[in-house]
Parts: sequence; C-alpha cells; structure tokens
Amino acid sequence: MKFAVLVFPGSNCDIDCYKAVEETIGEPVDYVWHTATDLSAYDCILVPGGFSYGDYLRCGAISRFAPVMSEVAKAAEQGKYILGICNGFQILTEAGLLPGALLRNTSMKFRCHDTVLKVANNRTPFTTDFSENEEIVIPIAHGEGNYYCDEETLARLQENNQIVFTYSSNPNGSVLDIAGICNERGNVVGMMPHPERAVNSLLGSEDGKRMFTSILKAWRDTHGAASVR
Repeated sequence: MKFAVLVFPGSNCDIDCYKAVEETIGEPVDYVWHTATDLSAYDCILVPGGFSYGDYLRCGAISRFAPVMSEVAKAAEQGKYILGICNGFQILTEAGLLPGALLRNTSMKFRCHDTVLKVANNRTPFTTDFSENEEIVIPIAHGEGNYYCDEETLARLQENNQIVFTYSSNPNGSVLDIAGICNERGNVVGMMPHPERAVNSLLGSEDGKRMFTSILKAWRDTHGAASVR
C-alpha cells in the first residue's frame, strides 16, 4: 500500500503525517506537492493540517483550486482512501468532497489541547480497529473547527451514518458535537482532531495509531492476501 501526503504552501502537519505512516504501519509514503497532476500511484491520500496559503480568504478556499485537488477528486471517485485532517478537512469541504463548512470557533479563540472523542461509526475503512462508541484521546489545534451544515444535510449525515467522530466536550461549537464525518461511500473522511499527533505515548496518546492500522487492514481486505508484504 502506498500513501501520499499532500503539501500546500503553509502546510505544517505534513511531516507529522509522513512520520505517523512510517511509525504505525511502515508502508511507503511520499510527499506530493500541490502542483501534482497524477496520483494514480497512491492508494491513500492524506490532506494534512496547517495554514494552507495562510488561510487567506477562508480556510482551504485557495487550496481547493490547486491542480492536485482534481486528482484527489478522481481518487475519491475510484474508491481510494482520502483522509483530511484539520485544514485538510476544511479543504475537502471547500472542494465539495465532503458536505458542510468549518466556521470560527464560538469562543473566537484558537484551541490547542487534547480532546476526548467518541467513535460514532467504527465501520469506515478508517475506524474498524476501534470499538463502536469507544472514547479516544486525540489532540486538536484549530481556530476554525466549528462544523456547520444545514438541517437537510445534517439529517442526511445522520441517516447515512456519516458522522464518524463526536466530541465528548465540544471545544468549538460544532453542530451535534461533530468532530469528523465521511462521504456516503465511506472512503473519504475529514476530521478536525489530529490522529497523526497521537501515535506514541510520548505524545500523550497512542489512540491515533488505529486509524492508520484500520486503513491498512481495509486495503488488504480489499486487495487480498497478495497485498501483504
């Protein structure tokens, strides 16, 4: 299995994502610049956090037009795994790959601390190594993590079981305490908390490891025994 970590001007969690893949599952991983026009070699694409283009205009609003995002859309259509974390989540919503939008935290302050999440859906390719409703510790670091969508979209998210993670104690005002969602197919996930920063006990939590092991397991299940190195 091969991973791509996208890099935009202003990304600052790309190295964290790269190292998380190396440490948790040891699969091949590359940095891919935002001007790339071919992602066909990759099975999973990580859209990392940071401040792409300085978050000017609106978080993710400029990155959404980067050449690589057309390839991300193609990969999503092909059923490849896409994980957007923090600013990556914002980019995926701006690109229309996930519904809704991320607004300013209701506190109007940047929040950076551990959070307790509930695994609301453990049947996505990203969450099978968790138990349903399990509580896990994953850090946040954002000023615009307040997930919002209209009532019709929210009803659809609930009906299709697209709410993947919720906050036990809502830090930003997100509707229904939403911390992460997926598309209807389940192969695209966006979340504000940072699982790549929770893969070692030295960081305060190892709970993020299981997102990466879940992805690898899902890919191997899909591609058969021949995919095991």
